[in-house]
Amino acid sequence: MPGPAPASGAASGPAQDSEQGSASASGSEAASSESSESSERDEELTVRDAVSAPGPDGEPRRVTRRFPLFTRDTARPEGGGRAAPRDAPAPARQWPILAVTGLVGLGLLLTALDAFKAGTLLIGVALLVGAAMRWVLPDVGMLAVRSRFTDLVTYGVLGAAIALLAMMAQPNPWLELPFLDDTLHFTIRT
Repeated sequence: MPGPAPASGAASGPAQDSEQGSASASGSEAASSESSESSERDEELTVRDAVSAPGPDGEPRRVTRRFPLFTRDTARPEGGGRAAPRDAPAPARQWPILAVTGLVGLGLLLTALDAFKAGTLLIGVALLVGAAMRWVLPDVGMLAVRSRFTDLVTYGVLGAAIALLAMMAQPNPWLELPFLDDTLHFTIRT
Protein backbone atom coordinates (compact mmCIF):
# COMPACT_ATOMS: atom_id res chain seq x y z
CA MET A 1 0.00 0.00 0.00
CA PRO A 2 1.56 3.33 -1.01
CA GLY A 3 2.31 5.88 1.71
CA PRO A 4 0.98 9.40 1.89
CA ALA A 5 1.88 11.72 -0.96
CA PRO A 6 4.29 14.62 -0.36
CA ALA A 7 2.61 17.86 0.60
CA SER A 8 3.75 20.15 -2.22
CA GLY A 9 5.97 18.00 -4.38
CA ALA A 10 9.05 19.95 -3.24
CA ALA A 11 10.84 16.88 -1.96
CA SER A 12 12.49 15.12 -4.84
CA GLY A 13 15.32 12.75 -4.53
CA PRO A 14 16.46 9.21 -5.14
CA ALA A 15 13.99 7.73 -2.67
CA GLN A 16 11.04 9.37 -4.40
CA ASP A 17 12.27 8.40 -7.87
CA SER A 18 12.68 4.77 -6.79
CA GLU A 19 9.13 4.75 -5.35
CA GLN A 20 7.74 6.10 -8.63
CA GLY A 21 9.71 3.59 -10.64
CA SER A 22 8.56 0.63 -8.60
CA ALA A 23 4.99 1.89 -8.68
CA SER A 24 5.00 2.12 -12.46
CA ALA A 25 6.64 -1.29 -12.82
CA SER A 26 4.04 -3.05 -10.75
CA GLY A 27 1.10 -0.87 -11.84
CA SER A 28 -1.15 -3.73 -12.87
CA GLU A 29 -0.49 -5.64 -9.65
CA ALA A 30 -1.18 -2.54 -7.55
CA ALA A 31 -4.37 -1.78 -9.45
CA SER A 32 -5.67 -5.31 -9.01
CA SER A 33 -4.83 -5.37 -5.30
CA GLU A 34 -6.45 -1.93 -4.81
CA SER A 35 -9.61 -3.02 -6.63
CA SER A 36 -9.85 -6.19 -4.56
CA GLU A 37 -9.36 -4.16 -1.36
CA SER A 38 -12.00 -1.64 -2.41
CA SER A 39 -14.45 -4.41 -3.33
CA GLU A 40 -13.86 -6.02 0.07
CA ARG A 41 -14.52 -2.66 1.74
CA ASP A 42 -17.68 -2.20 -0.36
CA GLU A 43 -18.92 -5.64 0.67
CA GLU A 44 -18.27 -4.78 4.31
CA LEU A 45 -20.15 -1.50 3.94
CA THR A 46 -23.24 -2.98 2.32
CA VAL A 47 -24.02 -5.39 5.16
CA ARG A 48 -25.61 -3.10 7.72
CA ASP A 49 -27.83 -5.30 9.86
CA ALA A 50 -28.09 -8.89 10.97
CA VAL A 51 -29.83 -11.38 8.70
CA SER A 52 -30.99 -14.88 9.43
CA ALA A 53 -31.83 -17.88 7.33
CA PRO A 54 -33.74 -17.20 4.12
CA GLY A 55 -37.50 -16.75 4.40
CA PRO A 56 -40.15 -18.50 2.30
CA ASP A 57 -39.32 -16.33 -0.71
CA GLY A 58 -35.62 -17.20 -0.54
CA GLU A 59 -34.48 -13.74 0.54
CA PRO A 60 -32.64 -13.31 3.85
CA ARG A 61 -34.83 -11.96 6.63
CA ARG A 62 -33.88 -9.26 9.11
CA VAL A 63 -33.69 -10.57 12.66
CA THR A 64 -33.64 -7.18 14.34
CA ARG A 65 -36.41 -4.62 14.66
CA ARG A 66 -33.90 -1.77 14.45
CA PHE A 67 -34.04 0.39 11.38
CA PRO A 68 -31.17 0.05 8.92
CA LEU A 69 -28.39 2.62 9.03
CA PHE A 70 -29.44 4.12 5.69
CA THR A 71 -33.05 4.21 4.53
CA ARG A 72 -33.30 3.46 0.84
CA ASP A 73 -37.03 4.15 0.44
CA THR A 74 -40.15 4.90 2.43
CA ALA A 75 -42.72 2.23 3.10
CA ARG A 76 -46.22 3.03 1.91
CA PRO A 77 -48.62 3.56 4.83
CA GLU A 78 -51.14 0.83 5.58
CA GLY A 79 -54.11 1.36 3.28
CA GLY A 80 -52.11 3.57 0.94
CA GLY A 81 -52.91 1.47 -2.13
CA ARG A 82 -55.13 2.54 -5.00
CA ALA A 83 -58.76 3.23 -4.15
CA ALA A 84 -59.79 2.00 -7.62
CA PRO A 85 -58.40 -0.63 -10.03
CA ARG A 86 -55.19 0.01 -11.96
CA ASP A 87 -56.99 0.50 -15.28
CA ALA A 88 -59.13 3.36 -13.88
CA PRO A 89 -57.99 6.91 -14.70
CA ALA A 90 -55.73 8.64 -12.16
CA PRO A 91 -58.44 10.86 -10.59
CA ALA A 92 -60.68 7.84 -10.00
CA ARG A 93 -57.85 5.98 -8.27
CA GLN A 94 -57.46 8.86 -5.79
CA TRP A 95 -61.13 9.66 -5.21
CA PRO A 96 -60.93 9.73 -1.36
CA ILE A 97 -58.38 12.56 -1.21
CA LEU A 98 -60.21 14.38 -4.02
CA ALA A 99 -63.50 14.16 -2.10
CA VAL A 100 -61.98 15.57 1.09
CA THR A 101 -60.09 18.28 -0.81
CA GLY A 102 -63.24 19.21 -2.74
CA LEU A 103 -65.25 19.59 0.48
CA VAL A 104 -62.50 21.71 2.05
CA GLY A 105 -62.36 23.87 -1.10
CA LEU A 106 -66.14 24.34 -1.02
CA GLY A 107 -65.91 25.29 2.67
CA LEU A 108 -63.21 27.86 1.90
CA LEU A 109 -65.35 29.28 -0.91
CA LEU A 110 -68.34 29.60 1.43
CA THR A 111 -66.12 31.28 4.01
CA ALA A 112 -64.87 33.76 1.39
CA LEU A 113 -68.48 34.49 0.35
CA ASP A 114 -69.33 35.63 3.91
CA ALA A 115 -70.90 32.39 5.16
CA PHE A 116 -68.23 31.95 7.84
CA LYS A 117 -69.98 29.45 10.10
CA ALA A 118 -71.24 27.23 7.28
CA GLY A 119 -67.86 27.29 5.53
CA THR A 120 -65.76 26.42 8.55
CA LEU A 121 -68.28 23.79 9.63
CA LEU A 122 -67.96 22.20 6.18
CA ILE A 123 -64.16 22.16 6.54
CA GLY A 124 -64.47 20.35 9.89
CA VAL A 125 -66.99 17.90 8.43
CA ALA A 126 -64.63 17.24 5.50
CA LEU A 127 -61.88 16.19 7.91
CA LEU A 128 -64.33 13.98 9.82
CA VAL A 129 -65.36 12.38 6.50
CA GLY A 130 -61.65 11.77 5.81
CA ALA A 131 -61.30 10.07 9.20
CA ALA A 132 -64.35 7.91 8.50
CA MET A 133 -63.01 6.89 5.08
CA ARG A 134 -59.62 6.09 6.60
CA TRP A 135 -61.33 3.84 9.15
CA VAL A 136 -63.81 2.07 6.85
CA LEU A 137 -62.07 1.71 3.48
CA PRO A 138 -59.21 -0.75 3.06
CA ASP A 139 -57.35 1.41 0.51
CA VAL A 140 -57.64 5.19 0.36
CA GLY A 141 -54.70 6.18 -1.83
CA MET A 142 -53.01 9.44 -0.91
CA LEU A 143 -55.40 10.05 1.99
CA ALA A 144 -53.21 7.56 3.89
CA VAL A 145 -50.29 9.61 5.18
CA ARG A 146 -49.23 7.82 8.36
CA SER A 147 -50.43 4.71 10.14
CA ARG A 148 -54.19 4.13 10.18
CA PHE A 149 -54.45 4.96 13.89
CA THR A 150 -52.46 8.20 13.59
CA ASP A 151 -54.49 9.33 10.57
CA LEU A 152 -57.76 8.57 12.40
CA VAL A 153 -56.70 10.55 15.46
CA THR A 154 -55.32 13.47 13.44
CA TYR A 155 -58.26 13.82 11.05
CA GLY A 156 -60.80 13.19 13.83
CA VAL A 157 -59.40 15.61 16.42
CA LEU A 158 -58.79 18.41 13.91
CA GLY A 159 -62.19 17.91 12.25
CA ALA A 160 -64.05 17.85 15.58
CA ALA A 161 -62.20 20.92 16.88
CA ILE A 162 -62.87 22.94 13.71
CA ALA A 163 -66.54 21.90 13.63
CA LEU A 164 -67.07 22.72 17.34
CA LEU A 165 -65.33 26.08 17.02
CA ALA A 166 -67.41 26.89 13.94
CA MET A 167 -70.63 26.13 15.82
CA MET A 168 -69.54 28.22 18.84
CA ALA A 169 -68.46 31.26 16.80
CA GLN A 170 -69.97 34.59 17.83
CA PRO A 171 -72.40 36.29 17.23
CA ASN A 172 -75.39 33.99 17.74
CA PRO A 173 -73.58 30.68 18.26
CA TRP A 174 -75.29 27.49 17.11
CA LEU A 175 -73.83 25.63 20.10
CA GLU A 176 -73.49 27.03 23.60
CA LEU A 177 -71.48 25.24 26.27
CA PRO A 178 -72.22 26.77 29.70
CA PHE A 179 -68.99 25.68 31.35
CA LEU A 180 -66.99 27.59 28.72
CA ASP A 181 -68.92 30.76 29.50
CA ASP A 182 -68.27 30.28 33.24
CA THR A 183 -64.58 29.65 32.57
CA LEU A 184 -64.32 32.81 30.49
CA HIS A 185 -65.99 34.94 33.17
CA PHE A 186 -63.77 33.39 35.87
CA THR A 187 -60.55 34.13 33.96
CA ILE A 188 -61.56 37.70 33.16
CA ARG A 189 -62.61 38.49 36.77
CA THR A 190 -59.33 37.34 38.32
